[in-house]
Amino acid sequence: MTYHYHDRYRYSRWDGSQEISPFTADDIMDAISDDLLSEGDLQRALRKLFRQGTEREDGRQMPGLRQMMERMRQRRQQQQSRYNLGSVLEDIESQLEEIIEKERSGIERRLDEGRDRLEQQQNPDQSGESASGQSGETGDGDDPDAEYDENLHNLLERMAAKNRQKLDALPEDMAGRIRELTEYDFMDPNARQQFQQLLEQLQQQVLQQTFQGMQQALENMSPEQLDDMRNMLSELNEMLEQRARGEEPDFERFMHKYGHYFGDDINSLDELLDRMAQQMAAMQSLMDSMSPEQREQLQDAMNAVMNDPGIQEEMQKLGQHLGQMMPENPYSSSYEFTGGEDLSLQEAMRMMDTLREMEEMEDQLASVRDWRDLENIDNERIKELMGDDVSRDLDQLQQLTKLLEEAGYIENNRGSYELTPRGVRKIGQKALQDIFRHLNQDRIGQHQLDRAGAGMDRLDESKPYEFGDPFLLDLRQTVMNAVHRDGTGSPVNLAPEDFEVFRTETMTRSSTVLMIDMSRSMLYNGCYLAAKKVALALDSLIRTQFPRDDFHIVGFSAIATRMKPANLANISWNEDTVGTNLQHGLMLSRQLLSRDKGSNKQIIVITDGEPTAHFENGQVYFNYPPTYHTLHETLKEVKRCTRDNITINTFMLERSPLMASFISEMSKMNKGRAFFADSNNLGEYILVDYVANRRSLVT
Repeated sequence: MTYHYHDRYRYSRWDGSQEISPFTADDIMDAISDDLLSEGDLQRALRKLFRQGTEREDGRQMPGLRQMMERMRQRRQQQQSRYNLGSVLEDIESQLEEIIEKERSGIERRLDEGRDRLEQQQNPDQSGESASGQSGETGDGDDPDAEYDENLHNLLERMAAKNRQKLDALPEDMAGRIRELTEYDFMDPNARQQFQQLLEQLQQQVLQQTFQGMQQALENMSPEQLDDMRNMLSELNEMLEQRARGEEPDFERFMHKYGHYFGDDINSLDELLDRMAQQMAAMQSLMDSMSPEQREQLQDAMNAVMNDPGIQEEMQKLGQHLGQMMPENPYSSSYEFTGGEDLSLQEAMRMMDTLREMEEMEDQLASVRDWRDLENIDNERIKELMGDDVSRDLDQLQQLTKLLEEAGYIENNRGSYELTPRGVRKIGQKALQDIFRHLNQDRIGQHQLDRAGAGMDRLDESKPYEFGDPFLLDLRQTVMNAVHRDGTGSPVNLAPEDFEVFRTETMTRSSTVLMIDMSRSMLYNGCYLAAKKVALALDSLIRTQFPRDDFHIVGFSAIATRMKPANLANISWNEDTVGTNLQHGLMLSRQLLSRDKGSNKQIIVITDGEPTAHFENGQVYFNYPPTYHTLHETLKEVKRCTRDNITINTFMLERSPLMASFISEMSKMNKGRAFFADSNNLGEYILVDYVANRRSLVT
């Protein structure tokens, strides 16, 4: 008993999570086949695919390096078109405004609480909770449960009035407000805490963008830590001044004391300056990307938060020294932001780091020559910056040659890749598919087959049986003929005229030489790619569908040479070779066909010009325009082919009067056919002609 199992498939709408099959070795071979045939250089074809990518028949893209770099540029531009850089200042100003309003509300709340408490002290018999119990803090430094009299309340009123006056007198500019609030005695603890947090955030951005090991804000530093930082800045400035004077500072002693501010793996002052430039790049990029007014506001705000006079002075000196030694930070760039989404200062700094890393990654990819250089690219960082899709595409490019090697299409020969025989066959199959795909779309039904004969290959068509036909019965049509004649019912009575048999076609054995013009004009006219494609396609067709046929390829220019299909993909035209020696090509082809056993022998000639060279007495004679003697010697070889029953079919890629006249004379002499063709339909004509002459229908 036989069981039949059927696979079940479930289809759903694409949601981005489904796996798409990656590009295979066959896809890659299909993509490089035309370039390989055109250039004859496997390395160049692979590099072109690597840089430009390709598209599969199902429409899926295999992006090349250029597309990936373009996607990185687009991603960077998307970030720039998303955010509003001016919102960084607006965010700081908004926080300052919120702190001021919170302080104003806190002052009023303290006064209200004081009045309530004073009233409770003056009227102790009234029920209700004390004002101090509601507030939990008086601000006068006494115990909340202590006596609260009118003198204390008047002191609170004077403090509130003084603070209101200070708040009203705050400058309009952001830096001025920060400086004044730094010296301001807050009455609201929440406002004081929020302002302190803002200061710490701004201080950390200033310090961490200069010193890698700086993790604490100035307000949280102990006196010893503040002294250590002042000394570090002072000695760093002294080293830079020594360098400016041409002296050699004691860098090792400095790093032994203060290396924790800068990180590891720094071995010289130049490396230290480079590390600081990298650290400062984000802040510098942010400044450079702002308008002059915005830049000035942010710089003033950064200076204002450095409220330690000694540290502020040393930081200003450091900025001057670095500006003199590095007028332009090589790690910073300016970016134009055009979006409307808000950014905080911390978010903006991270954005600058991300954009800089994207630019650096683009520069690294721009220096990549081929797939081997991708080993030096940090794929994990690309995944973080660009996502899994770009990382996957990059990995696919890196595996380009590995896939082809594992499939057996190429092999590494002393550091250079070469096509294997299997790779050559694959190129031929691709050429054959391209030609027949176009035929199936555009040429169906245009090639008649009208020769009769006996054969053994069954067709799908049927015909009424005649005496002597092979009895390949078409049972369905035979029964239907009887039903149409007698009507439905059983039994079905068959009559001799009801019988139908399948038609058959003859299969003849052929020997073919494909002669390809290899002269310089074929290169200049852009015909050699089509010619190579035809040669490989015919080779693939004959090997797969007509394995008993003999097939040879002859290339001719000044002289004729037999060419192996395995080497055809890598052969390139020689621009220095002149002459179209059709005579020698026909001579060599006739010699090859004389050794074959096929009953049908033919030569297919692809050329774009009349004969301009011939052999005589062992020497090649070239003349352009062609001489009568050259034409005569060529026609003599045509006669020899005709005598040996060799048919010559010629495909002309040019239509000059002289060439047309010569080919016409040659066809009359040989009884072969001549076609005017071009590089776009050359393969279609030749393959259809070959197939048409290989098969004949039995009627």
